[in-house]
Amino acid sequence: MKVMVVDDDIVSRMVLMHLVDACGQFDILEADDGEDAWQQLVDGANPAICFCDLRMPRLSGMELLQRVKGDARLAAMPFVLVTSASDHATIERANGLGADGYLIKPFDGNQVNAFLAPLLTAEPSPEPEAEAPLATMARLGIDGERLQLYLGGFHTQLAGASGELAQMLANEDHDGARLRLDRLHAGCQTLGLNSAASAIRDFPDGPLDATQVQIVLAETVRAVMAQSEALRRLQNGHEST
Repeated sequence: MKVMVVDDDIVSRMVLMHLVDACGQFDILEADDGEDAWQQLVDGANPAICFCDLRMPRLSGMELLQRVKGDARLAAMPFVLVTSASDHATIERANGLGADGYLIKPFDGNQVNAFLAPLLTAEPSPEPEAEAPLATMARLGIDGERLQLYLGGFHTQLAGASGELAQMLANEDHDGARLRLDRLHAGCQTLGLNSAASAIRDFPDGPLDATQVQIVLAETVRAVMAQSEALRRLQNGHEST
């Protein structure tokens, strides 16, 4: 299985490649900027997932994301933006372009594994279960624009929570981590992300497993993005009538 790693900083690129290699048997495609990555993809490279730095010369990660999601052959490839930025505007724009997740610097092996572990399972992950967007809007008394804003804000929270939880568990602060997960569980319930809420709620008693936490966070991100896309389809359908 091929994994593409794109970063113009050779040290960051080598660290991420090492972490990918530690997660399983992957063939790593290395690209030193977005233009190099795009050329490899145009020439027929077909990675199972792409980790791409956000800020690069010639072709940025955001620009590469836009090209990938606009290409019929490549659009389904999971595209994970690598960044030290977690500001709402950046993540909201990336969400709109179809980013599948975020890897926040400095890197943590558990975060990398959270994106790769689902690719190693025999069965594809089922679509996340969620409340219909219209039902969520009615329950909260908001319109679609406001719900989309809430989903974007929650996505930003998840991006920050990944690194925070990894650090808490590295320090064996399991009580603090559970409190952080409780807040995320409440956010899932508020936004009608049913399967994500169940996954966060169902962690067993005792010390938390850091890898499993990151996998659940990655699945929660997927649920947010699926709900955001469902809402976009609903809004576009209304606009066309």
